[in-house]
Amino acid sequence: MAEKWSLGRALRGMFVKETIDENTWEDLESALITADFGPDITEEIVDDLREKVARYQTTDPKDLRRMLTESLEERFSKFDSTLMLTERPAVVLVVGVNGVGKTTTIGKFANFLKRYGRSIVVGAADTFRAAAVEQLATWAERGGAAIVRPEREGQDPASVAFQTIEYAQRTGTEIVLIDTAGRLHTKAGLMDELSKVRRVIEKRAPISEVLLVLDATTGQNGVRQAEAFLEHAGVTGLVLTKLDGSAKGGFVLAVQERTGIPVKLLGQGEGIGDLTGFTPHVFAAQLVS
Repeated sequence: MAEKWSLGRALRGMFVKETIDENTWEDLESALITADFGPDITEEIVDDLREKVARYQTTDPKDLRRMLTESLEERFSKFDSTLMLTERPAVVLVVGVNGVGKTTTIGKFANFLKRYGRSIVVGAADTFRAAAVEQLATWAERGGAAIVRPEREGQDPASVAFQTIEYAQRTGTEIVLIDTAGRLHTKAGLMDELSKVRRVIEKRAPISEVLLVLDATTGQNGVRQAEAFLEHAGVTGLVLTKLDGSAKGGFVLAVQERTGIPVKLLGQGEGIGDLTGFTPHVFAAQLVS
């Protein structure tokens, strides 16, 4: 079976050559495009590196590799990827269209937080899909979190969110993760519902983060799908799911630069432990290695 394509593997052949030549630049441009950086960002990175190579009068591909890593790290670091979870309880709204992996992400995020010794409760406020509550309960249990379910079928999502905050305040639970609907009959209806959930929560506690889950495999289409959330939901951070190592690593930078919102979490597998925080220098080094 053939090895999966990755940016690091594609770059390796370039960096073992004896000198930087025009083929080096063509190969670099092709590799960045394939890794989903997009044409505009790719052009900016290549132009920047050409200028640096000329300025430092180097022909050593190892210097180019170091410059590429530094350039990517610098671009990733323009956005603050810190999760703001100091409030007690820290309330996190998780939003996104259906099918991006929102439910599994909540379970993985609970597990991620549990590793830092935090107590978590999940609120099942996506009451529009019959299976959503049971799916969420399964993942919450796997992630070591308590769950607050609707008391009746079709219960108002905002009231489920309210009950979840009450539970956290009553029990001293540190972090609240609220699942929300990804689809209603109209986009306006969905955004109105999210606004209502926000208003109701904020009567009891401030909202620490609004995390938008995006499927990295959909590329720029994923951003277009999410534009309503970006515009109306007060998104503070992005969670990229289905990020297959460095194969689509450029999407991390492309989506940050397109939305102006930092990537805060990365999902790179199916397991409960396959969600990590986003660290720019680590990610840049992984991409190029």
